[in-house]
Amino acid sequence: MGWGIIEAEGHSLRHIANGVIKSTQSKDLAQRLVELHDGLQQILIDFEPQEAAVEITLANKNPSSTLKLGMARGIALVTPALAGLPVGEYLPMIVKKAVVGNGHATKDQVGMMVGRLLPGCEIASADAADALAVAICHAHNVATRRKWSGGGGDPLVAGDAAVTAGRVSDVIGRAR
Repeated sequence: MGWGIIEAEGHSLRHIANGVIKSTQSKDLAQRLVELHDGLQQILIDFEPQEAAVEITLANKNPSSTLKLGMARGIALVTPALAGLPVGEYLPMIVKKAVVGNGHATKDQVGMMVGRLLPGCEIASADAADALAVAICHAHNVATRRKWSGGGGDPLVAGDAAVTAGRVSDVIGRAR
């Protein structure tokens, strides 16, 4: 499960951290889900974000993998919600459009644009790059929503952060 933390202030984005939460393949599904929960919970404790966002997963070819992916995605949604954070959800096409300007962008294009939008950021993996892309998309959406709702001032004040637990598809149930 890739994750990323950014800070948004006005129109400026700043990379805070990113990485991957891995589960132990030899463990049963329930224990792997616990590992994902515990890893994500530790990130929430360490970085204290104010918002969270998760990528909406589209159907897989393998029904068993789709079901397991849905369970992992449930962990990604419920863990920040239990911590009291609002959780946004975004389709991959919306994330790509927000970051690259093209809803059908490739994984490489997303990674390259994340690097440009967050200069100096060392990205842990493609999954972490996707998670940072979800965070960027979320920051833009929150800023727009606040602006349109008449919130005034800077759409995101200093210290607002978004953690994303995107790209859970590589965590559980995928043959390696």
